[in-house]
Amino acid sequence: MDSRMQTVLNFVITGSRVADIGADHGYLSIELIRSGRASKVIATEKNIHPFEALVKNISGFDIEARLGDGLKILTAGEVDTICIAGMGGALIIKILDDAPDVVQSARQLILQPMNAVTKVRAWLAENNWTIADEDLAESAGIIYEIICAEKNCAPKIFKRESSPLLKKFLTQRLEKIQYVLAEMNKSPAARNTEKFSAAQNELKTLQKKIAAL
Repeated sequence: MDSRMQTVLNFVITGSRVADIGADHGYLSIELIRSGRASKVIATEKNIHPFEALVKNISGFDIEARLGDGLKILTAGEVDTICIAGMGGALIIKILDDAPDVVQSARQLILQPMNAVTKVRAWLAENNWTIADEDLAESAGIIYEIICAEKNCAPKIFKRESSPLLKKFLTQRLEKIQYVLAEMNKSPAARNTEKFSAAQNELKTLQKKIAAL
């Protein structure tokens, strides 16, 4: 596994029954069982060809493979931990929204959105999930954000705050915001939008955070 998936695995509560949604080649599922981190793993894929590859890869491991859409093929109370990694934030939210009984019966969500991370955090807050921890992982030169949400957990300092990747991650984000602002600044109409003001505020926040590191 790459460091991104290893970070996802590290958040799983030992002994959990885990759903690996969109399991792809099944590397996370295999390592969850091989390491003893999970007591049970259900690996899912939506499309037949990736599913067939998944079934082949997990052969010999005590992992159940299911073909179907997201969490719809699970029942409430069947798993403790839900892992969804490598998908867009909007798709992750849709998967969670489509199976409310399954989600609410779980005790842990481990999410690695490829984008729209702010929207994922907002969804968690709106649906009574507390972000227990966050971390960063770098793979192929890209830094990813991994969110671990639980129910009724005490607040603590996130792993990401002490991550050696934090400064690089914030600097990359700063450069992206600077580019967006430069492009929007070319248009008087764009300069008068809420998006422009929000980007300016984020820029100031990022500058302060980087200066404090």
